[in-house]
Amino acid sequence: MSVLVWLLIPVAGALVAVVWSMWATRRGTNAGGVADAAGVRGYEAFRAAMERAPADG
Repeated sequence: MSVLVWLLIPVAGALVAVVWSMWATRRGTNAGGVADAAGVRGYEAFRAAMERAPADG
């Protein structure tokens, strides 16, 4: 019986991983890419600011 319990642990882990993977990759989670577009704009602004920053030294 204890062998079955030890077998159920990785099976349950695999099921949790499958469910999490399906949840993480579902479509329509960020309102049509709005969050992604805002993140890209923020990253571009950061890069531009770092390029303008004076070099230390």
